[in-house]
Amino acid sequence: MDKSALSHLDIDGRLLHLLAILVEEQSLTRAAERLDITQSAVSHLVAKLRRIVGDPLFVKAGRGVVATARALALAAEARALLDGMRHFAAGEDFDPAAFDGEVVIAANDLQRDLLLPALLARLRTAAPRLRLRVIPSNVPKAEMLREQRCHLAITPRPPDADDILQRRLFEDRYVCFYDAAVRQAPQTRDDYLAAEHVTVVYEKRGPLEIDRLLAEQGTQRRFAAVVPNFSGIAPFLRGSGYLATLPSLLGAGLLQGFAQAAPPLPCPGMPMYVVWHRRDHLDATNRWLRENLDAVVAGVVGTRATAAAPE
Repeated sequence: MDKSALSHLDIDGRLLHLLAILVEEQSLTRAAERLDITQSAVSHLVAKLRRIVGDPLFVKAGRGVVATARALALAAEARALLDGMRHFAAGEDFDPAAFDGEVVIAANDLQRDLLLPALLARLRTAAPRLRLRVIPSNVPKAEMLREQRCHLAITPRPPDADDILQRRLFEDRYVCFYDAAVRQAPQTRDDYLAAEHVTVVYEKRGPLEIDRLLAEQGTQRRFAAVVPNFSGIAPFLRGSGYLATLPSLLGAGLLQGFAQAAPPLPCPGMPMYVVWHRRDHLDATNRWLRENLDAVVAGVVGTRATAAAPE
C-alpha cells in the first residue's frame, strides 16, 4: 500500500476512537450508529487509517467485518492513547454540564432494571447530553474493563484480578416467589422440595449462585422451567404452583405482585458489587459515576454503599 501521502502525524482521536469501536462492534453500521456519523464516513475514515498503517484492518465476513490481527493489536494501543488524551483534556476537573459523550455500564437484568433508570435520570440532571449504553455483564471478565468496553460493571461476581477494583453496593437476600392465588408459601423443607421450581440459567454464565450452592449441598429440586434471564420468570409463576428462589429485590420490579416468603432452608446472602479498572480509580469522570451510583443505591435499595476498599 502507498503510505507516502499520509503518516502517523495524520492520526487523530477520531481515528483512534473509530478503530476501538469497530473492533468491538464488528459492523460498519453499528459503529456508525455509536459514533453518530454516516456509514460512508466510517468507510472513509477506515480507508484513511488503512493507508496510514499499511494493513487492511477489517475484512468482510457475512454482513459484518472481522478485525485483522494487526487491528486487534492496534485497538489495544488506541484505547490507551484515548485514555491519555482524555486525561490531557480533562485534567483533574470534570464538568458534567459540558460532558457530551457515552457512558457504558455492564449489568444483567436485575441490576439494570433496579438501578440504571434512576441512575440515568440523576446523571442527566447534571449532564443533559450524556448517553447511557448498557451491555450484559454475564460473569464479567477482567478484559471487559481492561479493554475499556465499559466504564463500570455491576455484578454479584466481580473478576478476581489485581488491576480490578471493587466496592460492595448492597447485599440482598433470597426469597421464594409464588402466586398466592394458586398456592401457599412452603412451610417446611419437605414442602419446598416437593414443589416444582422455575429458575434462570444464563447462556454464558451458567446457573445462579443460589442454584449452584444448593446443588453442592445435595439439595435436589425439580425444575419445571429454566429461562435465560429474570424477565422470563413471571409468565411461568403466574397461575401456577411453581416456586422461584431469587433475589428479593426482584419483588420491586420484574416480580412485583407475586407473594414471597423466606425459603425453609438456609440460603446465603447475595452481595452486589460495582467494579472498575485501577486505571480509572482517580479519573474524575469515573469517580463522578461511582458517587452517583452510590446515591442511587442509597435511595433505591435503602442502604448506603459500604467500601470494600478505601477510595
